[in-house]
Formats: sequence, C-alpha cells, structure tokens
Amino acid sequence: MSTEPEPTSEDPTATVDAGPETPGTADEAGRTADVPVSDAHAGDADAGRTVGEGAGDAGTGDRGAASAGVPAAGAGPADGEGATGPADGGGVGAAGSAGSDVESSGPGDSGGEGASGSPAGSVEGGGEAAQVSEAEAELAAQQVERERIARRKAEKQGPIDAGGKLSGTAADLLAAVRAVESGEKPAATVFGDRTPAPRRPAPETAPPPRPVRAEQAAGPAGPAPETVQAVRRVLAEGGAPEALAPQTAALLGEGAEEALRADPWQLLRVGGVRPEQADGFARALLGAACGPDDERRGRAVTVWLLEQAALAGHTALELPRLTATLAQRGVPDPDAAVQSTLAEGEALAFQDAVEEPGTRPGPASGGAGGTDAPDEDEDEERPVRVLIGLERFALAEESLADGLARLVNSAPKQDGSAADWERAADSAQGAAADLIRAVAGHGLVLHTGGEASLAEPAALLRAARELGLRAWAAAPGPLGRDRFAAQPGGGTPPAAPGSDPTTPAPEASAPVGPAAVTLAGLLAGTEGPGRDADGALDLDLLVVLDAPQLDVEAGALLVESLPDGARLVLAGDPAVLWSAGPGRVFADLLAARVCPQVASRRPHPGPLGELVSGIGIGELAQVDTPGKEVVIVPVRDAGEAVHRTVQLVADSVPRAIGVPAEDTQVITPGHGGAAGTRALNAALKQRLNPGPGRFGGFDPGDRVAYSPVPGRTLPGRVVKADADGLHLSCAGETVVVPQERVERSVRHGWALTAHQAVGGRWPAVVVVLPGDAAQALSRPWIYTAFGRAVRHLSVVQGVEQALPRAVAEVPAKPRTTRLPVLLAPQVPVAD
Repeated sequence: MSTEPEPTSEDPTATVDAGPETPGTADEAGRTADVPVSDAHAGDADAGRTVGEGAGDAGTGDRGAASAGVPAAGAGPADGEGATGPADGGGVGAAGSAGSDVESSGPGDSGGEGASGSPAGSVEGGGEAAQVSEAEAELAAQQVERERIARRKAEKQGPIDAGGKLSGTAADLLAAVRAVESGEKPAATVFGDRTPAPRRPAPETAPPPRPVRAEQAAGPAGPAPETVQAVRRVLAEGGAPEALAPQTAALLGEGAEEALRADPWQLLRVGGVRPEQADGFARALLGAACGPDDERRGRAVTVWLLEQAALAGHTALELPRLTATLAQRGVPDPDAAVQSTLAEGEALAFQDAVEEPGTRPGPASGGAGGTDAPDEDEDEERPVRVLIGLERFALAEESLADGLARLVNSAPKQDGSAADWERAADSAQGAAADLIRAVAGHGLVLHTGGEASLAEPAALLRAARELGLRAWAAAPGPLGRDRFAAQPGGGTPPAAPGSDPTTPAPEASAPVGPAAVTLAGLLAGTEGPGRDADGALDLDLLVVLDAPQLDVEAGALLVESLPDGARLVLAGDPAVLWSAGPGRVFADLLAARVCPQVASRRPHPGPLGELVSGIGIGELAQVDTPGKEVVIVPVRDAGEAVHRTVQLVADSVPRAIGVPAEDTQVITPGHGGAAGTRALNAALKQRLNPGPGRFGGFDPGDRVAYSPVPGRTLPGRVVKADADGLHLSCAGETVVVPQERVERSVRHGWALTAHQAVGGRWPAVVVVLPGDAAQALSRPWIYTAFGRAVRHLSVVQGVEQALPRAVAEVPAKPRTTRLPVLLAPQVPVAD
C-alpha cells in the first residue's frame, strides 16, 4: 500500500468498526489505532494505523510522538499483527513489521528523513524570547479541561473498592455479573432490572486562567531525572526501548518503576505501544507468571481498545463489539475483563434505549449519564444497548449535553426590542434574515451551508453589533478565522458599550479588537472579549464556524464557558469530514432537532462550486470548465503521481492558471507510502526550496504544518532556527518550537491530508489519488479535499472508477455517541 489508505485489517475490524471517516487523533504519545481509519485529522501524527498495514491519514501528530510500534530510535514494530497473547507476542523492541513504511505519529517525522545534524541548530544566533502563541494558549485551555474532568472524578466519594466507586448501571452490571457467578441470579436477568440513576448536576466550573507565559502554557515540568532513570532500567530489563522512559515516567508518576514491576501491562498506556509489545515486556519481567488470562492484561487491553475507538471518533463502544474484539486480542474471558475494568473505575457502563430509525432517542439510564425514564412499564419493554466508555469522554459528553440543554431551555437576554430584531432581519436577505430571526428568540441555533454561506453569519454578526450586543465569531483554526474575517462585517470590531443599538458605532469607538478569533484563543483568553468576574466569556452572542470540527471535549469546554442568557450559533457544512476527536457534535445536534436550524440557500459559485455541490449529494458529474477550473491528470502508478504533482505545482499551474507555487496546496489521503505526504513533500522541497535540512530536516523558507496540540494544524513557513528552537511564521504569528518538539510536531507542509486542510482554502489545489488510495476514499473525504480549491483544482488520479464509486456509495462511517440520548429527556423537539 503506497499511500496508506484505510487497510483491510484482520484485527478488530469485524467487531469494532472504528472507521469513521474522520477518526480521532493519536494521543499525546502518538498512540496507534487498533481499528482501521482513513484520513485522521487536522493534525499531523501518523498514528491511527495498525502496525505493518500502513496508516492512511490516521492521527494527526498533534497528539503524538511516534506510532511505529513502540516509538524509539531504531526500534521497529513488533512482529505479528494477529498476536493473541503473551506467548506469541513480539517484544517491545522487536523489529520486522509486515509494513515497510510504518507511520511515525509525529508530524515532524520528515525531520528525520534526509536530515543531517541535530534539530534546530544555531543558524542566526540570538533569537527572540518565546511568546504566548495560539498553540500555547490552547495547551492552557486544554489543561483547564483536564482539571475540570479531574474535579468531576473527585466527586465520586470513597476509594475504588471492588466496584464501590461505580453508580447506576455500571454498578448494576457489576453486581449482576457477580450474582450470575455465585448462582444467585440467572444470566437472563443481568440487564433486566434497570432502575435509572438520578442525573448528576453539572458542577460549577472554575474560570479558565487568563493568558499565561509561554513556559507556563507548555504545562508542568517533566518527571524527575531519578524517576526517568529508574524507569529506563525497568524498560531495559524488559527489552523495551529506553527512549520510552521520559514518556512513561511522566504518565505513571513518581512510582512509575514500582507500577511497571507490579503491572507490566501499564506500558500499554504509553502512546505507540501495542498489546503484543506490552505482552513481550510483561513476559520478560514476569517470566512463567505471565499468561494471557492475567486479569491485569485483560484490564489493560480493554482500556486500550476503548482508547483506539476514541481515536476513531467513538465516545463509547457497544458491549458485544468490545467483548468480541477482546477475544480477538487473546483475552480468554472478555466478560471478566470488562467487569474488572468497571470495578477498577477505569471505564463506565451505560444502558441507552434503542429507538426505531427515524424516531427520537429515548432517555438514557445508567453509568455517568443516567436519567429517569418517564414511564417504568414502557421503559421495560424498550430494547436497550449496553455501552462501555472511558470516563473522560463520558463526562465530557454529559457536560456538553447539560450545557446545550441550558442554552436551549433558557431565554436569551433581551438585547434590543423585538421590533429592533425584526428591522435587522428585514434589512437582510434570504437565509440571513431567517438566521437573525431565529437568533432573536433562541439560545442555540444551527446554521448549515457551504463556503458561500459564510456571508450569512457575517450579516448576523454585523446586525447584532448594531443592536449593541457583544458579538464574536470563533473558528477552530486561524485559516477559518481569516476566511470569515474577509467577509463583509466578519472582521468589524463590536459596537462600543452604551452606543445607540439601532445605528453603527462611530469609527472612533470601534477599535475594540477583531470580531473573528480562534476558538483556542477565545477559550484561553488570548483573543476575543476575555472573561467576566464569574469566569464566563464576556459576550452575548458567539458564532462558531466550521462547527463539524467540534469534538465532545472542545464542545463541553465551550458551552460551559458561556454565560447565562448568551446565544450560541453553530455554523458549518455538514458534508465535510467530521471532527478528529471523539464525537460528532454538529451532526448529532442536526439529527436531534432540539433547536432551530437554518439552511443556507446560497449555491456554490462557478464550475468548482457545481462540482462540489454534486459530490455533496453523491454525484460526480462532468462540469464545463472554460477557464480550466478543473483538470484531471491520469497516472499509472505512485511514482508518476509524484512526478506529475511536482510538475503541476512548480510549472503548469503557475504558467497556465497564474497561481504561484506558494499559493497551491497539495492534498493526499495519507502520510506514508510512495505518494503520501512525506514522499510528496520531499519531492516538492527538492524542487521549490532545496537545502541541506540542517535543522531537523528543515531550512528557512520551507512550508510546514505545525501541530502544537491534538486536533490542530497550523500551516506556516520556517523563518530561522537558533538555540531557542525552530522559528515559524503561522498565520501571521511567530511560533518558536523547542528543539525537542520539532521532530514530533512539525512536518513539511507543501502536501497535507484532507483533515489537515479542513478550514483552509487556497487559490489552487492539487489532489493526489494514486491507485492504492481507493480504500481511503469516501464522499466526505472527496468533498472536503475538492472543496479546498478557490480558482483551480487538478486531480492527479490513478483510482479510475473507484472515485465516482466512493462519491456515490461510501458515506461517512457511523460513530457511536450518546449525545442525542443525553439530550432527549432534557429538551423538547424543535418544530
């Protein structure tokens, strides 16, 4: 497989269909996904593929450092994807994967290819002090979210004692299993008694911090050197790469050495480590005491599978699918493994009512998000599904549902009279008028449409400011922010407080700041209105752009930050790739119909718009392109695809279309292989900016994709390198990447994956689809990739009929989420 599209793995594919089209990112250590995933996300890690099978665009290095089996210098992945237990699993450092190009989860893996010298050497001396950047601000915001989740965990009283920490259906599930084992209760009644647990109220949230210094935003200091050294000794004893020591010590804390000796499968928590590799480590430490039926192994593999499902977009897994996959992983008693995981509080169990297609989800019961059923007799007759999920995502999804219900059920602040709002709507046209009227009386509104529809949220923002509202727009990244700011009204500062709400504020009082910000900067306080005395965002209306990119954790942090009476508009194109993180917030809200929905009627303009609109409804039609707006370039193999791509970017497009190479973006399905981002970037660098790559593989002038945190990719350019690190210019902001982070967070950016390109648009786009990319293609992927072009689109393709077949027959893969079920008992169905 040369482009590493979605593989046909023998692993849990048949039982855990992790394959949403837009799987989650790798975690901070670049954890590899056990389930096959295609273009994983806007970040850069190459994680998300099974070892030896190639990774489509799985994972985005935002989350990680390496995923080639166990990430370590010179250490390859372990043999045997199908290992079923410690007896036949490869050692952690075993070499010889079935794949020749195992993806590194760090976006900067290109730094190790053809580079000479150490990363970020000294070239221009001096160097500026690190500044608080958008990336660092997001780190701070994510730290706040982690602290909030930690507080939620602390609410559970008492120690973890044989399941005593569980509640609701999680406790019922454990008690029922024990009753069956003891003979006190027949197995048929395990899920028969379902007394709904009362819903826990959402705790008060502490205000997120104000802007912090760069060194603070980077997070707490690493583990003590003596701890790292102790872990290094244990890893060496077990045959694991010693390069994992800092990461393992940071994850397991001061007692990391003792924890690994007591439970060697704790190594599976480290990013990039797979079960067969942890088995080899455990066998080396435990000897004859190591076996596939070890309770510790079953628990570790259960948690690992749930984490891989989260990378693929699921917030929970159905119990039968989880147990079937555990059996595939060589766990002799999957039910006992799940029971042990629940008893230790490492996962939660839920029972959700199963509704007929087309009906609204019923109330949920059990686990962390249980609610009372309206009628016990009716609930007993309703079929349920049992779900198992990690507490982190369960609490985030529950918190998100609570916050959305608060917005839906609360009357928005009466800013401006009804007559003022109606006059504002009358002054707008089409769907923009409908949007203004909907926002006037509702706390939550959804707006759908393509690129042309951005004019409607811009009109809303302008009207809201003229009414005196503190109105802002936020996009997931700087590319989306800048696109919106270019709309009339999208970048106008808000009206000054106390101004006449019916007339625009005078220019002298306007410079309060740009109205369009990044979501990370808004939540961290480095952009936008900041926070009020209660810690809530100091605004009345927030328009979130590119809303399909919201995952449950980002969504929960957002809604918890909104003050009472605020209005929230989620706007985006539902046909693009879903979020990289777990959940499908925008799609779930559209399906739940709990708030007004305004659909834009603005068509995509021109031949490119016609092409993309057809893809959105499942048709790949031929369009008239008098100005060479769309060009198809057939190729026979991946090598020819790379050659023709370089030719297009460097020569043909600038000469025939008038778009320079620096304004042309290449998009391809995967990172690895003969026509993946790494191969394409190497060829494009050689042609467009040749150099020795002395600084981690980079030279001044290189186009790069910087992934500071999970779920974020910032296109930029290399400015220089010095003792402080690699200096980048990303969306007009100077970013300094420390030397130790260059390899895992920066990669060349002439070629991106579709997930990395979401939110941006370029004058010219070259989409590369070599023959073996067919498995990675789906309608959302093609829609997203083709839709990034403004003036010209070249398609370098060798997939032949697989392209129209994917458009017509391959929709987004489903994700298992609980948001509709959690919302159902809290909010009425919107008309």
